[in-house]
Amino acid sequence: MPLPLSRKIPSLVSLEGMEKQFLDLSKRPSLQWASLRTVKEDVLVRASRNGAFDSRSEEQNLGFMVEVSEDGGFGYAACPGEQPQDLEWALQSARSLARAARTRGAFYFDPKIHRGMGVDIEVGLGFNEPGLDEALVWERLNSISARLKLDPEVIDSEATMITTKTTQRFMDTRGANFLRSQRFFSFQAQATGSRGPVTQTRSLGGFRAQSRQGGDSLLAGVTDSAIDQVREELKELLHAAPCPDGKFDLLLMPDQMMLQIHESIGHPLELDRILGDERNYAGSSFVQLSDFGSLQYGSEVLNVTFDPTIEEEFASYRFDDVGHEAKKEFLIKNGKLLRGLGSLESIARAKVPGVANARSSGWNRPPLDRMANLNIEPGNRTFSELLRSIEDGVLMSSNRSWSIDDYRNKFQFGCEYGRRIRNGKLAEVVRNPGYRGVSKDFWMSLSDVGNQETFQVYGTPNCGKAEPNQMIRVGHASPACVFRNIETFGGQG
Repeated sequence: MPLPLSRKIPSLVSLEGMEKQFLDLSKRPSLQWASLRTVKEDVLVRASRNGAFDSRSEEQNLGFMVEVSEDGGFGYAACPGEQPQDLEWALQSARSLARAARTRGAFYFDPKIHRGMGVDIEVGLGFNEPGLDEALVWERLNSISARLKLDPEVIDSEATMITTKTTQRFMDTRGANFLRSQRFFSFQAQATGSRGPVTQTRSLGGFRAQSRQGGDSLLAGVTDSAIDQVREELKELLHAAPCPDGKFDLLLMPDQMMLQIHESIGHPLELDRILGDERNYAGSSFVQLSDFGSLQYGSEVLNVTFDPTIEEEFASYRFDDVGHEAKKEFLIKNGKLLRGLGSLESIARAKVPGVANARSSGWNRPPLDRMANLNIEPGNRTFSELLRSIEDGVLMSSNRSWSIDDYRNKFQFGCEYGRRIRNGKLAEVVRNPGYRGVSKDFWMSLSDVGNQETFQVYGTPNCGKAEPNQMIRVGHASPACVFRNIETFGGQG
């Protein structure tokens, strides 16, 4: 669904006094550009274990950041709270850092690239809905964790719900001015079972993969039948043989495609990583700047989009954290690499096409190049057709472990649940399914892409990057996909 149309900001919103003070302070003659970003975030975590209350915690974060460009240098400073008297300190601190950085920057910061986009308000899905009654939330969470534990071989179960409400205001001296209010929902349901020496865990789509934009009402979408399926699949795993070692055709379900996209497309295409900004912390990329517009990243059926317009997806927004308008863009089309995940500064540095993805994890972190919603576009094959195309293969779903090198190239992933495919039909369940490959070669092996009916939306609240670390929300959506002649492996656990 498309995002709702923007509306004018009311004349009175919070922090009006601070905003007027910021505009007055930022009129210094030597100041080329300045911005003010305020962020308020309320987080509520509720967890049930084995049918009973486990924990409840609340946290609120509130603060602001000032960024400036002065005399050719760039600097920023942040402060907790929203006290106007702290704004002068933050602005002077940022100016001092900008002057000190004039001759030490990685590139010249040109404030002209920050185009003022006028006045806008964005209210995300579920932001204004009333929260569910607390007693009803706990009744449902306890019911889910109890339902997971109905089988005697289940030794532990949990149901965790995280709801986050954020409000962010951004304004700069070039006319940008927007207010963004969003609500986020993350849900985790999983059970662990034991049978003799075998211990297995099965979850609903993988660790906190049930992450969407929206409010408490999304808990109603967690059905008893979905929970029963988790429990039954866990029981199947406890009685299953290990996944065979060898080369097989691989059918990846959307909840595993989420991590495959994230690690072997998302991170390698972040322009600041390619430029070298992440090398000492999280590595760089096998992709070179010269590859954009020419590299055949995958087979011709691979179409990957940066898409912040799907309303319920975890990282949808109209503008990024520096006021750059976001729209759907193809990163890879018919297998060819077209553009990177780079915001305004990185686009200027790298001189390759990018997207509106300057994003920050909070008021005390500067925006940088981050994945947002990164999706594989649906193809035209039904699930039955995907199965029938495989004579000897393995279906895998729900990630449980991952490893990838510093260049985001060689990888190895483990999944929670697997099934053998024989002569186009699902066969026996296998446990500890895993596969490995090399990013470009793996995507070149993509032969078939599922249609819209196989397309599912997932997300993760804990993508980490940068020093100091920033944990951020990312959305991924994909159909089921078939890859040919992939190295698979199992284990004894």
